[in-house]
Amino acid sequence: MPGVVRVAASASDLSGLGLLTWVYPPGLVDRVVAACGRSEQRRRLLPARLVVYFVLGLALFSPAPYLEVMRHLVAGLRGLGLLGNWHVPAKSSLFRARQRLGSEPLQVLFAATAKPMATESTPGAFWRG
Repeated sequence: MPGVVRVAASASDLSGLGLLTWVYPPGLVDRVVAACGRSEQRRRLLPARLVVYFVLGLALFSPAPYLEVMRHLVAGLRGLGLLGNWHVPAKSSLFRARQRLGSEPLQVLFAATAKPMATESTPGAFWRG
C-alpha cells in the first residue's frame, strides 16, 4: 500500500523487548546508562540495559509480578533461540538489579526522548494556546 510504513513483521515483534527496543534503541539506552555511571564493572546475569527495559516493562505491565514481566520481555528472544543458557533470575536478583540501576538513568532517558506528539497547529492540543 502506498504511504504505509511497515513497522514490524508481526504484532509479536512489537511485544516485550521488541517494542521497548523499537522505542528506546539499545545504543541510546547504553549511552544513558554510561552517562549516569551505571555501566557494569563485570559481566552480569542482569546487565544495566536489560534492567532499564525491565523497569520500563514494569510500568507497561504494572499489575504483573516481577518474574512474569521478565518472562514476557524475554519470551521472544527465547523463541528465536537467542538466550543460550540465560535464565530468568530470582525475584531478589531483579530487586537488587533495580536498586543498583537507580532512577537517574530512567529520568535521563525520559528527558532525552519525551516530546509532545501534537504540533502547535493541532486543535485543542495545548491548554490556552
